[in-house]
Amino acid sequence: MRIAMIGSGYVGLVSGACFADFGHDVICVDKAA
Repeated sequence: MRIAMIGSGYVGLVSGACFADFGHDVICVDKAA
């Protein structure tokens, strides 16, 4: 499964890492300030 995480803050990165650990393809997207 492909998952896109909108927002790469603490919650987004930890959630993305967990999904990736289960074998999903994860892309994190964040707006640069």
